[in-house]
Amino acid sequence: MSEIVIRHAAPEDAADLHRILSQPETYADTLQIPHPSLQLWQERLAAPRDGMQRLVACIDGLVVGDLTLEVNGRARRRHVATFGICVDCNYRGRGVATRLMQEMINLCDNWLGVERIELTVFADNAGAIRLYQRFGFETEGLARRHAMRHGQLVDTLYMARLIEKN
Repeated sequence: MSEIVIRHAAPEDAADLHRILSQPETYADTLQIPHPSLQLWQERLAAPRDGMQRLVACIDGLVVGDLTLEVNGRARRRHVATFGICVDCNYRGRGVATRLMQEMINLCDNWLGVERIELTVFADNAGAIRLYQRFGFETEGLARRHAMRHGQLVDTLYMARLIEKN
């Protein structure tokens, strides 16, 4: 199996991210809308928002996964980050999400001063929930009928990972 390389995203990754987020299997598991434009991804990569880190996972030079981390900029919430993650449906089950999570946790714990990482996940996405639990995330609540997917309002879970500082 080829090595998974994690690096920061670059503007030239726009086409690969567009390909991944255009997959019905991928956008169904995220809060993205179907049929994203390539221009949208070009703009996002050309001018990232303050506090945002975007990591990509590559196999044999091809971008196959994406993790966007956003550290909260508000004065009283600078210790908090949120993230979104996706993996090309053709590369799932190969450890891509695990490697992205490992590097995101490293950034938060050792470089960014983040003590709380938050996320929302569809309540029926058992694989993602297991992944997050392996990294110390715990469910904090249920948001009923939180987001539209395939014409239905579906529930999401609020999960978080906290680092206790001594």
